[in-house]
Amino acid sequence: MRVRQAFGRCNDGKLRRLVRLHASSPNCIEMDAHHTRLMDNFCDMSTTMKWIVRALLVACAAWLPSAQALAATLDDVKAKGFVSCGVNHGLPGFSSSDEKGRWQGMDADLCRGLAAAIFADPDKVKFVPLTAKERFTALQSGEVDILSRNTTWTMTRDTALGLHFAGVTYYDGQGFMVHKKLGVGSVLELSGATICTQAGTTTEMNVGDFFDTKNMPFKLLTFDKTEESVQAYEAGQCNAFTADASQLYAFRLNLAEPDDHIVLPEIISKEPLGPVVRQGDDQWFNLVKWTVFALIEAEELGITSENIDEKRTSENPAVRRLLGVEGDLGRKLGLDNDWAVRLIKSVGNYSEMFDRNIGEGSPLNIARGINKLWSDGGILYAPPLR
Repeated sequence: MRVRQAFGRCNDGKLRRLVRLHASSPNCIEMDAHHTRLMDNFCDMSTTMKWIVRALLVACAAWLPSAQALAATLDDVKAKGFVSCGVNHGLPGFSSSDEKGRWQGMDADLCRGLAAAIFADPDKVKFVPLTAKERFTALQSGEVDILSRNTTWTMTRDTALGLHFAGVTYYDGQGFMVHKKLGVGSVLELSGATICTQAGTTTEMNVGDFFDTKNMPFKLLTFDKTEESVQAYEAGQCNAFTADASQLYAFRLNLAEPDDHIVLPEIISKEPLGPVVRQGDDQWFNLVKWTVFALIEAEELGITSENIDEKRTSENPAVRRLLGVEGDLGRKLGLDNDWAVRLIKSVGNYSEMFDRNIGEGSPLNIARGINKLWSDGGILYAPPLR
């Protein structure tokens, strides 16, 4: 009870969330009086001390793999009035801000759609740009509610970091870009090459695995930000730049002479990219997961941001369930039954998001490929919404 009262006296949602994580475990920190004093004093601490306290609690979370989190993220989001969304600093097509500071891209649109589903307002999002090294700590500590930042779903990330991947929004793979003057047409010709990439990503391990398997020597130069890796590549510090293939096409557009560079044909890895949330809050996990699925299902059912109102009169049971005409799917997620209508009206279905940001309607002009619906020869589909 004393801890609960202390929550009310401190308005730092990040600390509240972390303290809730440990509230049921005597193994990490003695509860009750100790936590009450911590909450009482936290708001008066210096910024440095606040970060130290958060860091200690995050470190202690390693002792709680079952993530006994009592945090109700949806309640916190509703209380503060916006979704805090961790994004890339600037990856065209996925998350980047324009000259007016408005964030655009597939990852940004997902957070806008989520905000629309919750608040009926897609602009109730606070975008937080994060480096690859910062992203997981920012999510674990509660600095962001969702990570929508071209992040690869791996077993280690899903099991050891206290996080959940809530679906796949883009199936990608790692590739290589080189200058035409290098005179190579295949990754297999890069033996002895110096390769630039971003630190703290799956690309480092993938490069090592691939080159070691092929018995090809190489040197890897890593940088904290992708932009720094690209600048080093363009300046000639390395022979090749490696990243997810979608990123290669995006960053090539910003080079001084884009046509002087080519993306090699080989894809050396599987990179399923999708949104990430904290473990221990099934309601929030389900909401983000089924937001992704609703976008895919809408495409399959032919529901777009333009025809959604007329589709509400459809006799198709699947359409009627998704749009809240029948059933109570929204209430199962903690929202009302018009949640998917607001989502689709704000950002469109999956196809609209794809085409606008990275597909035919964008400068990237990336083909759908395996990101087509299962019914069109791809691997994308949503479980039944029923």
